[in-house]
Amino acid sequence: MSERLRLWLERGESGYHLRDAATGEPLRWDDVRIRVVAVAGTSFRAEALQDDAFSPGRRLALVPEPQNEHDPNAVAVWDEERRAQAGYVPAALAPELHGDEQAVALWEFVEDGRRVGLRLLIAPADAWIGRPTR
Repeated sequence: MSERLRLWLERGESGYHLRDAATGEPLRWDDVRIRVVAVAGTSFRAEALQDDAFSPGRRLALVPEPQNEHDPNAVAVWDEERRAQAGYVPAALAPELHGDEQAVALWEFVEDGRRVGLRLLIAPADAWIGRPTR
């Protein structure tokens, strides 16, 4: 049985870095226990992306779309309250997801003062993700 993944989010300039809470060591974005990916299709949802619900550190909802006419494996990325959609999990990764993962907006891409993209942390359902209190 593997030990539960525990992560700290540490504030950076445009989002958060990851630290393994068990070891105190920085966690690379290519660690096999997590996925860190750019949200696909954000250019089609530019206005929704400005919502504070997509700010780095905010929890997000991953919503499978089995009825999606373009891709039955599609997984939409919504704010935690499911009011606005930011885009999709990249098509190459979506079929690998189990449907119970946690998602957090990790990093933002900003141009001319507007959010134009997001990097997303996808972690196992049982992972503990600690966020700074301020």
